[in-house]
Amino acid sequence: MGSSHTNGTNGVKTNGHTNSANGHVNGANGHSNGVNGHAPDTDGKAFSASNESLDYDVLIVGAGLSGIFSLHRMRQLSLRTRVLEAGSGEGGTWFWNRYPGARFDSESYSYIFSFDQEVLDEWDWTEHFSPQPETLRYIQYLTAKFDLKKDMQFNTRIRSAHWQSATDSWLLTDESGKTYSCRYLLTAMGILNQPTLPNIPGVNDFKGEAWHTARWPENSASSLKGKRVGIIGTGATAIQTVQAIADQFGSLTVFQRTANWTAPLRNSKIDKEEMAEIRKSYPDIFRRCKESYSCFIHVGDPKSVFDYTEEERLKLWEELYAKPGFAKVLGISGDIYTDKAANALYSAFHAEKIKQRVKDPKVADLLTPKDHGFGTRRTPLESGYYEVFNQDNVRLVNIREDPIERITEKGIKTGTEEFEFDIIIYATGFDAVTGSFNAVDFKGVNDTQLRDVWSQGIRTFLGLTVKDFPNMFMIMGPHQMFGNIPRSIEYAVDWVWHYIKYAKENNVRYIEATEEGMDMWTEHVHECGKGLLANEVDSWMTGVNKNVAGKQKRSMTRYNGPAPGYRKRCEDVKERGYSEFVMRRG
Repeated sequence: MGSSHTNGTNGVKTNGHTNSANGHVNGANGHSNGVNGHAPDTDGKAFSASNESLDYDVLIVGAGLSGIFSLHRMRQLSLRTRVLEAGSGEGGTWFWNRYPGARFDSESYSYIFSFDQEVLDEWDWTEHFSPQPETLRYIQYLTAKFDLKKDMQFNTRIRSAHWQSATDSWLLTDESGKTYSCRYLLTAMGILNQPTLPNIPGVNDFKGEAWHTARWPENSASSLKGKRVGIIGTGATAIQTVQAIADQFGSLTVFQRTANWTAPLRNSKIDKEEMAEIRKSYPDIFRRCKESYSCFIHVGDPKSVFDYTEEERLKLWEELYAKPGFAKVLGISGDIYTDKAANALYSAFHAEKIKQRVKDPKVADLLTPKDHGFGTRRTPLESGYYEVFNQDNVRLVNIREDPIERITEKGIKTGTEEFEFDIIIYATGFDAVTGSFNAVDFKGVNDTQLRDVWSQGIRTFLGLTVKDFPNMFMIMGPHQMFGNIPRSIEYAVDWVWHYIKYAKENNVRYIEATEEGMDMWTEHVHECGKGLLANEVDSWMTGVNKNVAGKQKRSMTRYNGPAPGYRKRCEDVKERGYSEFVMRRG
């Protein structure tokens, strides 16, 4: 998450690329557009007839927020649509991640979908930053309200998706061998979906209980009582987990490879009166999200860090530190994310806060990042994380100095010490962004494998499509604006909805990105990332995961430009009648 002022003016950065794909695509690969000059088939009869031999018009992989909104929108086009979900229920991230302390760190009322007024009128948030159980209830409320479950299929993990050139269709196969055919494939698999265990020998040798935070067992809270617990990792999930179980374990040992910056969440309850006021403010909330750099309600400071005196600067930062949510992450000067000297000042401010909150100076120093500045990795928010390390039954182990050699039957062995545990918790993150794609055998035109296309770096057009993978649209795929996820989901799904509506009305059965389009977009994505300190740091946002083969080097996984600029480019493509694509009538 960046500030509102990195790369671009007024939210639109053109870099001279907006129209660079024009004149290169229609008729590429021997296909002509074949749409212009034909009267639209507004009732979609020809479109429907061309799909009669297929099981579905649209298949959606994933029943999280992306999947349920995609299903709702496809239904509005009267398309035969099915959601295939690996889990036993809807929710995606909020279904799988049930670890203690899991919650929003963006405001609940900015995370809600905006597409339906009745939903906004009916749904009440009870906290400013919703906990996982309430968020899951919200998602279940949506599926019930719009009767979506009848078109959802659970416990169905897709293993392959292969393009069928003879029929211009997709054939999906699940892990049981059952197949499903469709004209359009929408991937709604999430950016943090594939949990990773540490690349440490002996992970399967431990005889006690062990689990990844993303697969937390039900009714586990009581099982921590009095137990010797070890947790590997100090990222966002570890920070939330450690503070939530602080009063449950007998002892806790935290194994830290990389210290992470974090700051106070300052959550509070929402009563009925406040919720009524929030409801009145929804139009303004959504307007601010739409205008902001990364779709949050917070607005960055247009001044430079160096426009303030030291006294003025510290006063402002203290005010931001006292505010709830991402104010201290997104409400700051933009040069904190582009200027190393500015970032060093702000990092020093937060380092001092850690010293004030952690009693042992050595532990405080160990919890203070030295290899990256504040905000250059994804900054989670906390409610008492640092204070946990003041407890006598909590120990912090620096595995950079004393690496873990292996997991043993009884616990964890470092180079100098053996630890015995009853429970080991792996807060070791995810194979982010592309991991969910790599878990499926995607084959496109001429058996082109998606993992091969991305083997030397991610390439997409608009972050929504990839050449050689016709009729496949990625919702929250790489090269899209992540930021405040529901805001980004709504835009991506609506863009796809508009295209499929266009295809239905014009009897278009085939659409494919081009090499020129991917070159243009990938160049633009890389251009937007220039100068950002975040792209000089190893993190899941730069495609690095030390526990995943092939993810040791940084890559540009996300759109780093302003969200308004992203939407402007996508709208331009739509307004030009999708001329940047190869299209073919059915």
